[in-house]
Amino acid sequence: MNSVELTQISMEEARQRLYRMVQQYGDVWNPKVIRQSMVLDELINNYNRAVKDQKSDKPLS
Repeated sequence: MNSVELTQISMEEARQRLYRMVQQYGDVWNPKVIRQSMVLDELINNYNRAVKDQKSDKPLS
């Protein structure tokens, strides 16, 4: 499994946790929900960087 695939799995887990937290706290403005949203944002940024790096590593055809 490469870094892009691992990041995708982490993103999905973080997204599910975020949804559960919104249901639990009933408010998207709860500090814990905002923190989890920031975790998900960072994972998305990491994913986008990894995909970009992976594409740049491929030889041009």
